[in-house]
Amino acid sequence: MKVVVCVKQIPDPADPGELDPDTKTLKRDVKLILDESDSYGVEMALQLVDDAGDGEVHLVSMVPNNEVSGLRTALAMGAAGATLISDECLSGSDALGTAKVLAKAIAAQEPDLVLSGTESSDGYTGTVPAQIAELLGLPSVTFAKEIAIDGGTAKVKRQTEAGYDDVECPLPAVVSVTAGVVEPRYPSFKGIMAAKNKPVEELTVEALGVDPAEVGWAGSRQDIIDIAAAPVREAGEIIEDEGDAHERIVAFLDELKVL
Repeated sequence: MKVVVCVKQIPDPADPGELDPDTKTLKRDVKLILDESDSYGVEMALQLVDDAGDGEVHLVSMVPNNEVSGLRTALAMGAAGATLISDECLSGSDALGTAKVLAKAIAAQEPDLVLSGTESSDGYTGTVPAQIAELLGLPSVTFAKEIAIDGGTAKVKRQTEAGYDDVECPLPAVVSVTAGVVEPRYPSFKGIMAAKNKPVEELTVEALGVDPAEVGWAGSRQDIIDIAAAPVREAGEIIEDEGDAHERIVAFLDELKVL
């Protein structure tokens, strides 16, 4: 069984850096780390391969400056190898442009299953997994909280507001997993050392067979018009109970149309 996991490498959320004043996008010329949301996909893939008794986990990542720090973390967890797509023309790619690149790299691996996080921690579009599935012509299941493989079928518990839905689809398929579904393992010292020698294939857009006009700023279907700092949170109202506190709280909630 071969599972491909989409992995995004992002600036450390604890020190995200600065925005480029020209492009109004996040500068990515710093050390990048494995997106925490994708660590759940990696762990899920490793567990599925272990349950199958045979197979491997392969990573696919699109990143600037041929950055591999985040990939090495996922490789140290147990993934067998990775494909890294890095090219200057990818700067400014929107969600669809990213999906086109990842889909090409995934197709070359001929996987039985494709996993991803629900959305990246620095983008939050949540659209890339479904776009990849459409481009590959594969079934798509989102918000998976549990996955089991039964022969050529994926059985998924899909999280909903009311609980979960039982969903089945044929393999290969693209499944996005929610955060917290599994507990990602910590890379061991042995795993960290082994990760240094695991294969990472580095590809350009041309080598991948993607038209440069369909990615980056050239292919982006969105423009960033302006950016602004989030408003400072105002102090809340303190209600001192003089016998009518409950009435004032109910009136406040009614004003917010919560009731």
